[in-house]
Amino acid sequence: MRPSPAPLLSVQGVTLRYRTKDHLITATYRVSFDVYRSDRFVIVGPSGCGKSTLLKAVGGYLPTVEGQIRLNNQEIARPGPDRVMVFQEFDQLLPWKTVKENVVFALTASGRLERKAAEEKAMHYIDKVNLSGFADSLPHTLSGGMKQRVAIARGMAMEPEILLMDEPFAALDALTRAKMQEELLQLWEDTRFTVLFVTHSIPEAVRIGSRILLLSPHPGQVRAELNSDGIDARGPDGKLLTQRIEELLFQENATQGRMAHV
Repeated sequence: MRPSPAPLLSVQGVTLRYRTKDHLITATYRVSFDVYRSDRFVIVGPSGCGKSTLLKAVGGYLPTVEGQIRLNNQEIARPGPDRVMVFQEFDQLLPWKTVKENVVFALTASGRLERKAAEEKAMHYIDKVNLSGFADSLPHTLSGGMKQRVAIARGMAMEPEILLMDEPFAALDALTRAKMQEELLQLWEDTRFTVLFVTHSIPEAVRIGSRILLLSPHPGQVRAELNSDGIDARGPDGKLLTQRIEELLFQENATQGRMAHV
């Protein structure tokens, strides 16, 4: 019997807090999950359940209050090039640099590549996201979807161990969002990168994910983990999975509502 593969990312019993002007907020409470190489691991849950906070902790931007986050069995203590984040905001690109220069800058600033090698790698990933014809364009000339493609190309060019995506398509219109989901899946088919993807959209979670983690409302706790690998999001199985996720999250919301009125 073959031994099970070791997880690439291990989140074990993680409680996270952050401070606002007036309060100390508990974002997640003892959350645990494992991500394996080539996973499309999606975290889904209602607003305020700690999804983005959890992603920041994996990125090394927020310390844990309780529990551990380990990548390749090494505890995460700070940001690093082995984890690259793609955000939903369109202003994550340097506005005075072209598409190509935005990607090249990430590679040269990290000290990973010399200029010539960085340019070659940048163009490779720009081509992967179908923007070769816009390599010399400035960000302000691009649509929202195109800007997100540049951000994805920049992240992929860093060849991180895991790509962290924080609701990257949430600000796009419905048609562009569906197109970006399809392009992300095609890019994954080409390169089989590992992605940890956060969304509040259940249909998007079913479309993108090979595994889906459901978080309860604030503070976020694990409600369920579901295997969605190989499921056609538009087919009967996809509709059944969407319904199951809705039921699980609705049950949790209903329980929270009853408790609030006791």
